[in-house]
This record gives sequence, structure tokens and C-alpha cells, in this order.
Amino acid sequence: MIDALRSGDDSDGISRRGFLKAGMAVGGGLLISFTLPGLMRGAFAESGEFTPNAYVRIDREGRVFLTIQPVEMGQGTYTSMPALIAEELEVGLDRVIVEHAPADDKRYANPALGFQVTGGSTSVPANWKPLREAGAAARVLLVAAAAKEWGVSADSCKAENGEVLHPASGRKLGYGALVDTAATLAVPESVPLKDPKNFKLIGTPAKRTDSPDKVVGKAVFGIDARPEGMKVAAIMLCPIIGGTLDDVDPAPALAINGVRQVLRTDNSVAVVADHTGAARKGLAALNIKWNGGANSTVSSEQMLQKMKEASEQPGIQVRSEGNVEDAFAKAAQKLEVTYQVPFLAHACLEPVNCTVHVRKDACDLWLGIQVPARAKSVAAQITGLPEESVQVHNHLIGGGFGRRLEVDFVADAVKLAKQVDFPLKVIWSREEDTRHSTLRPAHYNHLSAALDSEGLPIAWTHKVTGASILARWLPAAFKDGIDGDAVRDASGPYAFPNLSVHYVRHEPPSGILPAFWRGVGHTQNAFMVEGLLDELVHMAKADPFEYRYPLLKDHPRAIEVLKLLREKSGWDTPLPSGHGRGLALTYCFSTYAAQVAEVSVNANGEVRVHRVTSVVDCGIAINPDSVVAQVQGGTIFGLTAALFGNITFKDGRMEQGNFDTYRMLRINEAPLMETHRVESLEAPGGLGEVSTVTIAPAVVNAVFAATGKRLRSLPINSGELRSA
Repeated sequence: MIDALRSGDDSDGISRRGFLKAGMAVGGGLLISFTLPGLMRGAFAESGEFTPNAYVRIDREGRVFLTIQPVEMGQGTYTSMPALIAEELEVGLDRVIVEHAPADDKRYANPALGFQVTGGSTSVPANWKPLREAGAAARVLLVAAAAKEWGVSADSCKAENGEVLHPASGRKLGYGALVDTAATLAVPESVPLKDPKNFKLIGTPAKRTDSPDKVVGKAVFGIDARPEGMKVAAIMLCPIIGGTLDDVDPAPALAINGVRQVLRTDNSVAVVADHTGAARKGLAALNIKWNGGANSTVSSEQMLQKMKEASEQPGIQVRSEGNVEDAFAKAAQKLEVTYQVPFLAHACLEPVNCTVHVRKDACDLWLGIQVPARAKSVAAQITGLPEESVQVHNHLIGGGFGRRLEVDFVADAVKLAKQVDFPLKVIWSREEDTRHSTLRPAHYNHLSAALDSEGLPIAWTHKVTGASILARWLPAAFKDGIDGDAVRDASGPYAFPNLSVHYVRHEPPSGILPAFWRGVGHTQNAFMVEGLLDELVHMAKADPFEYRYPLLKDHPRAIEVLKLLREKSGWDTPLPSGHGRGLALTYCFSTYAAQVAEVSVNANGEVRVHRVTSVVDCGIAINPDSVVAQVQGGTIFGLTAALFGNITFKDGRMEQGNFDTYRMLRINEAPLMETHRVESLEAPGGLGEVSTVTIAPAVVNAVFAATGKRLRSLPINSGELRSA
């Protein structure tokens, strides 16, 4: 997502004084407020006053409070963000208390994307420099305050472990004793940052700060919120995409003990009860009449056929380099193929939920969401209240993956809560969450390659056909008919002498919402690019590693990743009979990553992934343990989709519901995973999505190595492999 949304270079000579500002915190203490780069013009333009979008506060007890924009949804934000402050401030990670930012698009915007959002693997890259500079500014002021107290030069003092020391005299003062004096000092124009070789926290394995509360059940997720007087609603939306509610008799539900009300909107019914069990029992008792409308006969087969027909259109030119037609005319060999990927749901562990209390003059929301300001905005629109009267209480998220970038479930909850006079928690069942999920778009893509006499590609074409997420989700980023997310990675990191990329926008029936899904466009196109490249490797009878090196002349870091991967994966060692290895590479979210998968295929065509070796160059690693966790989590997520993920429709209804029909990878099916990192001093890249991008092509290429059967669609179909 970041590649499609980031606005570019915003360096405009703004001084450190404009970036950092010190003052007295409420109740006494040192407040370092800062407006993150890229938002300075907006921050000053409307009011003419300094409007910070994040705060570092140190109180008189020496505690450090950090208000951060990124939400925690399992990716380790509540550990990595404090580490950036703590490193420069010279305090332990345990001294930083995280406070989540309120819903405010202007003051708490993601500096990489320009509005309040957690996504696109941007949390660390976007905050890498700003948060360190804020910590460094606080350190400089505290040292200056101590020097002033002692009547010595600041250069003779140093900060260490939450104290300022004067080695020559042995004197020391804790930060808490210095904050009042520090708050009166001017912020320096120049804030020195540590040389990476002097890092104490960054690059050192650290235990997740959010884990203890999660282990003992103290952590509060959106679904755990229980404001006083709350009741629970179980919701059912029209099962036919885009359909509406026709009629419902509430009597059967009201006859159940604990049920209080039956609510309805234009496309849903909800049963309100004292607890979830009664609400769900009441909902199941209802005989609901739905109006399916125009989509009552929609099927996956129909949608695929229409997408195939659309893919025959020329589309809009996205990239054009060299002379593709001339290269194909002179080619020694040519290959033209079609690849396709299905709709996918997010299947977060915590199903979508939202607790809402609507009053005459105010509205409160309790939930976990990646776009809190959008939740605030939609609640204001539905209630008719001004946005300042809506308060969003954001919580930990039990899995986001892009699903919580949407506010459809927030809108549904607010519509229901408007009909009652108490806080209402609306919980989607697993089935409702799946059947009404926003979806990663299905794609049907045409690719072709022209080869020279040595089997190397001299031309590459890729025509992407699928829905546009950006046209719906962020229209300003949908320019000239091109969805930047849909076409990214259309040629991978490779340098082809002649290149042509086209985009054909083709939307599914109304009611199916194309949406971001962990890795999004990269997961679609990398599967196809790495698949076709592997086909070319075998046509040339070449080695998959050696074949890629000449194509990566602009990416020396990628070559180093591949070299380390070859060693660590045991690529050149023998395999058991019936096994195969496959390779895939990506450059996404400013991170280089590659994987080798080892698989076998049994007589029934079932694929078993035995081992996955990953190598990443993500720049400086804030927490090396998180690197391993992120790569492993993304691998399991992507492997699940590659083996089982497929959302299908029949008679206008989604056929999948719970985990029996929308399969997850089971623990006994998980491969042995090894993760290795190329040491780097480059600025950090994103990491949460890269292995989701590479695992599907690595596995499919391994299947070919094991069976000789080339798969060009997902999920992997055992029927196609049964005869292999």
C-alpha cells in the first residue's frame, strides 16, 4: 500500500525548531511535541499555529510517555516504537509507557501516507527518524538542564539509564528531577543522533512489551470492551451480495430468555440481548426474508468468464520501456501464459466487532481499527453529530491484515446503536465475518516473455486485469485510470531491456468490495512474475539463482540475499525422492526478501511443504526477534492462502463461512521454518508482508520441480496434480 499512497519527497528546509517543540506537560514535566515530516505544511496552514501530531512526555517521576499513531495488531508496534525513543533518550524499554493516539487525521497522520492509518508495512520506516529525533531532543534538553543546575558545560555531562551524569564530579540527577528545568529551555537547532554502532536497544533482541498482558488475559481487545450498561447484538446481513432486507417477524427471538429487542436496517437484522449466547440463539430463531435483487444468480464461474473477456481488452499503458514489438519479432523463443488468483478473505482471529453508544449530543465507539479517524468520520455522518462529538476508543486488534482498514462494520454498528439508548456491542459471527468480508481482488493476468538465443529474457509484457481498491478506498490515488497497487511488482525487481505493463480495470458485481489484504498487489503479481520467470529458467535449462543475477544489476542487495539463501537452504544438496525445491524473490516495502520452499506431492495430489528457508535484507532491524516472528507469521498466512484460500460464489452467496469451508493451515501441516537476515545499515524497510508475497510462488515452483506440473492458478489444486 505504501508505494501506491506515499506522496513523495517533502523535504522543504523546515528547521528543527519547527519540527520539535518543548513545553510544560500537564501536571508538570517535559513535553516534546513534534510534527512529523511531510505534514508540516498541513499542520501550519489551517490555523497558522503549531499543531503537533505526536507527543513524548516525561513526568517528574522520570516516566516516559509515548503517544503513537500506529496501532498494535500483532506486528510488534508497541515494542518497536518505544525502542526508537528509548534508544536516543538513554532509558530502558521498560521505562516507556505507550499511549495510543486519539482519532485525528491531522495531528496523528502516518508520516509516510499523510493520514491516520496503520498499514503498508510503514510503521517502522515512517517513524524511524522522527521518533529517534524526538528522543534525542529530550536527551539534549535534559543534559542541558543538568548542566545548568550544576554550573558546568553540557559537553562534560552524559545521559545514561534515565539519569544525567557528570563523571568529573560523580554527580547525577534522574530525569524526573530535571524535567521542569528542561521544559524552560529552547530546543536546539541541531539534534545529534546516535551512530548505529553505538546502539544499545536497536538491533538487540527484546521481549514484546505487549505479550505479558496477552498471556495472562489482561490485554483488552475491541471485542473485550464492556462500557457500563452495555448489551450485545448478534447481526446477520443479507446473504446475497448487494441484497436487502424484505421482512422479519421478531416474535420467535423475543420469546427467548435474555433477548431484549430485534433491530433492522436496510440490509441486516440484529438481535439485542443480555449476552452473546442469547443474542445468537435469538438470531437463529428468526425467519428472515431477503430480497436478493440483481445479484441472485451471480456465480464465480460467471465472474471469471467476464474477467477473462475483459482481459482481452488492450487496457491502459502503465509502463513502456524499449521496443517490445521489435524484441518479440527478433526473439529466439517466446512464451505467452495466463495466471490467475482468486478472491481472498482476511479471516482474522478476532472477528469484526464494534461497541457504540449514541446519545443526543455525543457518540462513543469502542473497537480495534487501523483507521480510527475514518471510524470517527463515518459515525459522525450516520448520527448527524459533529466529528468533535464522536470519540473513538481504539484497542488492541486481534489481526488486521487490511480488514480493519475498512469501516463498513462500524457503519452497521452505528446504524443499529442509533435505535437503542444504551451501549451496544455488535459482534459478527465467524460466518458473518467471512461471508461479508471485504476481499482481496481476483485477478486474471496475461504475461509473455521473449528470449534471446541464450534463453535470457529480452522483452517482458504483463497485462493486469482486476478490480481497483484505490478507486473505492482512496480515489485521490487512483489516477489516469490506473490502480498503482494492482500493477506494482508487475515486473518484479528485474531489469528487462524491453518492458510493457498494462492495466485493465474490471469490477466484480456491486456488493463485493475489493480491499487491501496482507501484501495486496505484490501477492498477486509476484506469484505470476516469479512463476513465469521459473518457466523461463526451465526453458533455458538454467539454474534459478544464476539466471536471476544478470536481471538484478540494479539491485545488488537482492543478489546478496540470493547468495545467502542458496547457502542456508542447502539448494545444492540432494533431496529425497519425490521432493522439489522452489525459489521466489521480491523487493517490496523497501525490503528484499527471498524464500526457498521444499515440498513433496503424494499420490492424491496433496502438497506437503516440509521446509521454508527465508532470507531478508530489511535494513537495520529494530528487534531481530520480531524479524523472525514477522517472516514466520507472513509465511503461514501466505501458505494458507496458497494451499486453501479461495472465496467462491453461487446464486449470489459466498460459499465459505467458518474454518471448515475456508481452511486454515493446521499446526501439524506447518513447515520447518528458518529465517536469516543480511546485516545492513540501510534505513529499515517494512517486514510484515514480504514473506506473504514470496511463499506462494516458492511453493508452486517447488511443485514443478517435484512433479513437472506447472500451476498457474491459486489455490493449489490437488486434482491437477493427481496425475502428475
